Amino acid sequence: MKISVIVRSKDEAPRLRLVLTSLACQTVPAEVIVVNDGSSDHTEAVLAEASSWLPLRSVHHASARGRSAASNAGAAHATGDVLLFMDGDVLAHPDVVARHGAAHSRSGSLIGRGETFHLRGTRFFSDPETGAPWPGDEARVARLPEDERRRTLVTRELLLNNFAEIDRRAVPGIYPGAGPRRLYELEMDALRHHPECGVLWAASSGSNMSVSRDRFMRAGGFKEHLDNNEHRELALRLCASGARMAPIGGARTYHLTHRVGWRDPLAETGWDTQFYRDHPIQAVKLLAVFWASLADRSVIPPQARINSLPELEAAARDTNGVDYDAVRRLIPGFAATPL
Repeated sequence: MKISVIVRSKDEAPRLRLVLTSLACQTVPAEVIVVNDGSSDHTEAVLAEASSWLPLRSVHHASARGRSAASNAGAAHATGDVLLFMDGDVLAHPDVVARHGAAHSRSGSLIGRGETFHLRGTRFFSDPETGAPWPGDEARVARLPEDERRRTLVTRELLLNNFAEIDRRAVPGIYPGAGPRRLYELEMDALRHHPECGVLWAASSGSNMSVSRDRFMRAGGFKEHLDNNEHRELALRLCASGARMAPIGGARTYHLTHRVGWRDPLAETGWDTQFYRDHPIQAVKLLAVFWASLADRSVIPPQARINSLPELEAAARDTNGVDYDAVRRLIPGFAATPL
């Protein structure tokens, strides 16, 4: 079972260097393909350096084409039986490739969802290895006690010799905050305990997601007009074709958080109209209601809240008298994009 790891990256060279280090430490080797999606930083230099200690192939886009197009470009160059999608700011546990591979060896119809964690302490660093701050965060970083700053660094030496320390620091969920953590826990609970739930496609992950290359190609890959929730749209199509979402226990990745690049689907609208145009089903319409229900100060009335994926499936079948079109319009920004 050959795994092709596809790493999508744009303007995150210091983090990419660490990600490629983590891929060089896998207990089972994999084909690594990096798609440089129009970076303007020193990504090409990082790739040249990494090629001396990690066999990899790279694809270069002269200008950014977005996550979906980058994913498809990587898949087009892959030769593995299974595609494992990752981002250029997400470290891989040494067993990630082995665990995805073992799961796909048992089932060829799998869409694998690994366990996603984050390292909150890196968020103010443009380079998590040196502790160099983002522009504008110099004073904040300077105020950090030296021992605290040193403890939050992520170095190649640490990845190579003490990955257990990375795991010890990590927090569940790909982003910091109570909402992202709760969503992660609900998604993993549904995958682990409700395997027959009809909306498990909504529990797919944009990174640490695996699928057979043949099935991916037959589905036509990611929809390139979608650059937010593209992974859920792909998972929906794959599930409709007979694939099934399943958790990959122990296949952990760790997001090197940063102050730029957070894409909140409740803050960025437009994807919902495109998603619904392709899949005019109630469950797609209710995704935003589900996510908004999890907020600490939710705008969703208690009786209309959707608090789990099984509840999302139930609401999609029977609204129980709730006017969800009106509920969606309570979410800031969504009133302007009616479905």
